[in-house]
Amino acid sequence: MGLFKRAVCFGAMSVLPACGGAALEGGSDAVLAAQESALATATSRGCSFEVTAAVVTPPPAPAVYNLTLRRLASSTCAWPAASLALPSSYGSSAPSVLVAANELGVAVGYAVKGSSSGGPYRTLGFSHVDPESMAIVRNAGLLSSNTVSLTSVAIDLDGTTLKSYGIKSGTIAGETGSGGEFVVSFPDFFTSTTPGTVVAF
Repeated sequence: MGLFKRAVCFGAMSVLPACGGAALEGGSDAVLAAQESALATATSRGCSFEVTAAVVTPPPAPAVYNLTLRRLASSTCAWPAASLALPSSYGSSAPSVLVAANELGVAVGYAVKGSSSGGPYRTLGFSHVDPESMAIVRNAGLLSSNTVSLTSVAIDLDGTTLKSYGIKSGTIAGETGSGGEFVVSFPDFFTSTTPGTVVAF
Protein backbone atom coordinates (compact mmCIF):
# COMPACT_ATOMS: atom_id res chain seq x y z
CA MET A 1 0.00 0.00 0.00
CA GLY A 2 1.26 3.46 -0.81
CA LEU A 3 0.80 6.85 0.83
CA PHE A 4 -0.78 5.38 3.96
CA LYS A 5 -2.83 7.65 6.20
CA ARG A 6 -4.38 6.59 9.49
CA ALA A 7 -7.72 7.63 10.91
CA VAL A 8 -8.58 10.59 13.01
CA CYS A 9 -8.89 9.89 16.73
CA PHE A 10 -10.99 12.26 18.74
CA GLY A 11 -10.99 13.00 22.45
CA ALA A 12 -12.26 15.90 24.51
CA MET A 13 -10.47 18.71 22.69
CA SER A 14 -12.56 21.15 20.67
CA VAL A 15 -10.51 20.88 17.46
CA LEU A 16 -8.61 17.69 16.79
CA PRO A 17 -6.38 16.56 13.92
CA ALA A 18 -6.11 13.10 12.42
CA CYS A 19 -4.11 10.57 14.39
CA GLY A 20 -3.31 6.90 14.53
CA GLY A 21 -0.77 4.61 12.91
CA ALA A 22 1.17 1.65 14.19
CA ALA A 23 1.37 1.15 17.92
CA LEU A 24 4.45 2.61 19.53
CA GLU A 25 6.73 0.38 21.54
CA GLY A 26 7.84 3.27 23.73
CA GLY A 27 5.81 5.82 25.59
CA SER A 28 7.36 8.93 24.13
CA ASP A 29 4.85 11.79 23.94
CA ALA A 30 7.14 13.61 21.50
CA VAL A 31 7.23 10.65 19.12
CA LEU A 32 3.46 10.24 19.34
CA ALA A 33 2.86 13.93 18.68
CA ALA A 34 5.15 13.88 15.64
CA GLN A 35 3.44 10.78 14.30
CA GLU A 36 -0.03 12.24 14.76
CA SER A 37 0.99 15.47 13.06
CA ALA A 38 2.38 13.63 10.04
CA LEU A 39 -0.67 11.40 9.73
CA ALA A 40 -3.06 14.36 9.89
CA THR A 41 -1.68 15.88 6.71
CA ALA A 42 -1.05 15.03 3.07
CA THR A 43 0.78 16.83 0.26
CA SER A 44 -0.30 17.56 -3.31
CA ARG A 45 1.46 19.86 -5.82
CA GLY A 46 3.66 21.38 -3.14
CA CYS A 47 0.79 22.18 -0.77
CA SER A 48 0.01 20.60 2.58
CA PHE A 49 -3.53 19.66 3.50
CA GLU A 50 -5.00 18.69 6.87
CA VAL A 51 -8.34 17.44 8.16
CA THR A 52 -9.85 18.49 11.48
CA ALA A 53 -13.12 18.14 13.37
CA ALA A 54 -14.48 20.84 15.64
CA VAL A 55 -17.06 20.11 18.33
CA VAL A 56 -19.72 22.74 17.73
CA THR A 57 -22.17 21.49 20.38
CA PRO A 58 -20.30 19.65 23.13
CA PRO A 59 -21.83 16.92 25.32
CA PRO A 60 -24.04 16.40 27.30
CA ALA A 61 -26.19 17.92 24.54
CA PRO A 62 -26.17 15.85 21.33
CA ALA A 63 -22.72 16.59 19.98
CA VAL A 64 -22.24 18.14 16.54
CA TYR A 65 -18.86 17.85 14.81
CA ASN A 66 -17.92 20.07 11.87
CA LEU A 67 -15.35 18.40 9.60
CA THR A 68 -12.98 20.59 7.59
CA LEU A 69 -10.24 20.13 5.00
CA ARG A 70 -7.66 22.91 5.06
CA ARG A 71 -4.95 23.91 2.62
CA LEU A 72 -2.04 25.42 4.51
CA ALA A 73 -0.11 28.42 3.26
CA SER A 74 3.62 27.81 2.73
CA SER A 75 6.57 28.85 0.61
CA THR A 76 6.15 25.72 -1.54
CA CYS A 77 2.43 26.19 -2.17
CA ALA A 78 1.36 28.33 -5.13
CA TRP A 79 -2.01 29.14 -3.58
CA PRO A 80 -3.12 30.83 -0.34
CA ALA A 81 -4.58 29.14 2.70
CA ALA A 82 -8.12 27.91 2.13
CA SER A 83 -10.67 25.58 3.69
CA LEU A 84 -13.50 23.33 2.61
CA ALA A 85 -16.41 22.31 4.84
CA LEU A 86 -17.11 18.58 4.84
CA PRO A 87 -20.34 16.95 6.09
CA SER A 88 -21.12 17.41 9.77
CA SER A 89 -21.60 14.48 12.14
CA TYR A 90 -24.01 14.10 15.06
CA GLY A 91 -24.09 12.00 18.22
CA SER A 92 -21.89 11.11 21.16
CA SER A 93 -19.55 8.96 19.07
CA ALA A 94 -16.97 11.09 17.28
CA PRO A 95 -16.52 10.75 13.52
CA SER A 96 -13.43 9.51 11.73
CA VAL A 97 -11.89 11.59 8.95
CA LEU A 98 -8.73 10.87 6.94
CA VAL A 99 -6.71 12.40 4.14
CA ALA A 100 -4.29 11.18 1.45
CA ALA A 101 -2.99 12.97 -1.62
CA ASN A 102 -0.71 12.88 -4.63
CA GLU A 103 -0.23 15.02 -7.74
CA LEU A 104 -3.64 13.97 -9.10
CA GLY A 105 -5.55 15.40 -6.16
CA VAL A 106 -6.60 15.16 -2.53
CA ALA A 107 -8.68 12.24 -1.25
CA VAL A 108 -10.71 12.60 1.95
CA GLY A 109 -12.51 9.73 3.64
CA TYR A 110 -14.91 10.06 6.55
CA ALA A 111 -17.52 8.15 8.55
CA VAL A 112 -20.31 10.38 9.85
CA LYS A 113 -23.76 10.18 11.39
CA GLY A 114 -25.98 12.53 9.42
CA SER A 115 -28.66 13.11 12.05
CA SER A 116 -28.97 13.41 15.82
CA SER A 117 -31.99 11.09 15.72
CA GLY A 118 -32.49 7.58 14.44
CA GLY A 119 -30.31 4.51 14.86
CA PRO A 120 -26.54 4.16 15.07
CA TYR A 121 -26.07 3.87 11.31
CA ARG A 122 -23.38 5.95 9.65
CA THR A 123 -22.44 6.97 6.15
CA LEU A 124 -19.01 6.41 4.64
CA GLY A 125 -18.01 9.24 2.35
CA PHE A 126 -15.08 9.66 -0.02
CA SER A 127 -14.32 12.95 -1.78
CA HIS A 128 -11.85 13.90 -4.50
CA VAL A 129 -10.87 17.54 -3.93
CA ASP A 130 -9.01 19.67 -6.45
CA PRO A 131 -5.84 21.02 -4.77
CA GLU A 132 -6.02 24.41 -6.51
CA SER A 133 -9.72 25.32 -6.43
CA MET A 134 -10.53 23.38 -3.23
CA ALA A 135 -13.69 22.25 -5.03
CA ILE A 136 -15.10 18.75 -4.70
CA VAL A 137 -14.62 16.91 -8.00
CA ARG A 138 -16.27 13.69 -6.90
CA ASN A 139 -18.29 12.38 -3.97
CA ALA A 140 -19.01 8.72 -3.24
CA GLY A 141 -21.11 7.50 -0.32
CA LEU A 142 -21.86 4.12 1.25
CA LEU A 143 -24.49 3.55 3.94
CA SER A 144 -23.82 1.28 6.91
CA SER A 145 -26.59 -0.42 8.87
CA ASN A 146 -24.77 0.13 12.16
CA THR A 147 -21.65 1.80 13.52
CA VAL A 148 -18.62 2.09 11.27
CA SER A 149 -15.23 3.77 11.54
CA LEU A 150 -12.38 4.26 9.08
CA THR A 151 -8.92 3.30 10.26
CA SER A 152 -6.83 4.14 7.18
CA VAL A 153 -6.88 5.69 3.75
CA ALA A 154 -4.24 5.10 1.09
CA ILE A 155 -3.43 5.72 -2.54
CA ASP A 156 -1.93 2.55 -3.99
CA LEU A 157 1.44 2.45 -5.71
CA ASP A 158 -0.32 2.71 -9.07
CA GLY A 159 -1.15 6.29 -8.07
CA THR A 160 -4.84 6.04 -8.92
CA THR A 161 -6.48 3.39 -6.70
CA LEU A 162 -7.86 4.59 -3.38
CA LYS A 163 -8.17 2.05 -0.56
CA SER A 164 -9.63 2.57 2.87
CA TYR A 165 -9.81 0.12 5.75
CA GLY A 166 -12.12 0.20 8.74
CA ILE A 167 -14.09 -1.61 11.42
CA LYS A 168 -17.84 -2.02 11.60
CA SER A 169 -20.94 -3.52 13.11
CA GLY A 170 -23.70 -4.59 10.77
CA THR A 171 -23.25 -4.38 7.03
CA ILE A 172 -22.20 -1.77 4.45
CA ALA A 173 -24.28 -1.39 1.31
CA GLY A 174 -22.98 -3.65 -1.46
CA GLU A 175 -20.39 -5.46 0.65
CA THR A 176 -19.21 -8.99 -0.03
CA GLY A 177 -17.65 -11.33 2.50
CA SER A 178 -18.28 -11.18 6.24
CA GLY A 179 -16.61 -10.00 9.39
CA GLY A 180 -16.05 -6.94 11.54
CA GLU A 181 -13.39 -5.34 9.31
CA PHE A 182 -13.57 -4.12 5.72
CA VAL A 183 -11.70 -2.56 2.84
CA VAL A 184 -13.19 -0.16 0.29
CA SER A 185 -11.42 0.08 -3.07
CA PHE A 186 -11.92 2.72 -5.76
CA PRO A 187 -9.99 2.05 -9.00
CA ASP A 188 -9.03 5.21 -10.88
CA PHE A 189 -10.44 7.32 -8.05
CA PHE A 190 -9.10 10.62 -9.38
CA THR A 191 -9.84 10.05 -13.07
CA SER A 192 -13.20 8.26 -13.16
CA THR A 193 -16.50 7.76 -11.35
CA THR A 194 -16.09 3.98 -11.13
CA PRO A 195 -17.99 2.81 -8.03
CA GLY A 196 -16.08 1.41 -5.11
CA THR A 197 -16.22 -2.17 -3.91
CA VAL A 198 -16.50 -3.24 -0.27
CA VAL A 199 -15.06 -6.51 1.05
CA ALA A 200 -15.66 -7.53 4.66
CA PHE A 201 -13.29 -9.90 6.47
